[in-house]
Amino acid sequence: MISGRADILIIGAGIIGLTLARELVKGGHGDILVLEKEPEPGRHASGRNSGVLHAGIYYAPDSLKAGSCLNGNRLMKEYCREQGLPLKENGKVIVARNEGELPVLDELHRRATSNGARVELIDEQQLAEIEPNARTVGKALWSHDTAVVDPKIIMKSLRRELEGTGRVRILCDCTLTGLKGSNTAVTTRGEIVFRRFINAAGAHCDKVAALFGVGKQYRLIPFKGLYRILRPQTPWTVNGNIYPVPDIRNPFLGVHFTRSVSGEVYLGPTAIPAFGRENYGLFSGIDRDAFRIALEDAELFCVNPQFRSVALTEPKKYFPSYFFHDAARLVKELAPGDIAPSGKVGIRPQLVDWGRKELVMDFMVQADGDSLHILNPISPAFTSSMDLAQKMVAEHFR
Repeated sequence: MISGRADILIIGAGIIGLTLARELVKGGHGDILVLEKEPEPGRHASGRNSGVLHAGIYYAPDSLKAGSCLNGNRLMKEYCREQGLPLKENGKVIVARNEGELPVLDELHRRATSNGARVELIDEQQLAEIEPNARTVGKALWSHDTAVVDPKIIMKSLRRELEGTGRVRILCDCTLTGLKGSNTAVTTRGEIVFRRFINAAGAHCDKVAALFGVGKQYRLIPFKGLYRILRPQTPWTVNGNIYPVPDIRNPFLGVHFTRSVSGEVYLGPTAIPAFGRENYGLFSGIDRDAFRIALEDAELFCVNPQFRSVALTEPKKYFPSYFFHDAARLVKELAPGDIAPSGKVGIRPQLVDWGRKELVMDFMVQADGDSLHILNPISPAFTSSMDLAQKMVAEHFR
């Protein structure tokens, strides 16, 4: 058991928690304690994502996502170069599966341009030069600055850097269980008195916020992202990233192809409603929240057409034939035997405004006295993390 103090207590050693700690150190702060309930950082969303560094394409120009994604992309690339970490800068193409998607492709071009992204609309011949096997209808969108990293390697590097400063302690296997008064955290390993508190708890951020009476109007609904992998002997490959035109009314980008920094080509992820914040298997990870989540899913299904569309189509992707059909619409050549199962799976902790019964599309940062809460830390949170950390430290820790 521990009993101690920290000037700044951070809950969660995911990408948001670690980049915030790093920025606080750069700003001259010390005596920072990061609590992580797992044996090591990055066991969940931060270490299970596709590794794609997004480039400011999808997000409404006045959103926090738009304001942080491009600079976060640049900062993360700089960090990888400085630390000698794997970085693949092959860009991304977004393809139209039918003529009805062309107006949305144009809207993505408009948003990306407004956000300062380096993008261009290209024809089918230009697409074939970039991604020979990609298929589109008439035109596609080419993103120059999209890149791919290894999230787990970045998390390990950040941990080494932070612990090497002597100003940050990372305590693993330690879960926050409650709050005593306004400045004492109760944990599974003892009590910790703090001056400032940061909630970077990812899929559990709403529970931590509730201890402070913050975010009561929001609920968290988990979505499961399954991946498959392209067999190495497949006679064609993917150079970078091939994405579909998404339904921009929802915060999901659809099944896509991504070449990882180690050369494997992954297909995914899905966005299947899950029954637990860590429901990575078919049944494993279904927790005591399952009944509540099922009831809330049912209520959203009845009143929210966008959620209903996701709930009706995404679970079918558990079946290899349906997953194959979805992926095959993006490329000229793909056979069912080209795709193999993959152990890669993640959970997207999606925040819902329960009063309006709508999925929250943007990041959400709420300050309450000496506590700061990062809510809805969904894609592109990994990409945006270093820029978000700069903004939050500048605004709340002067």
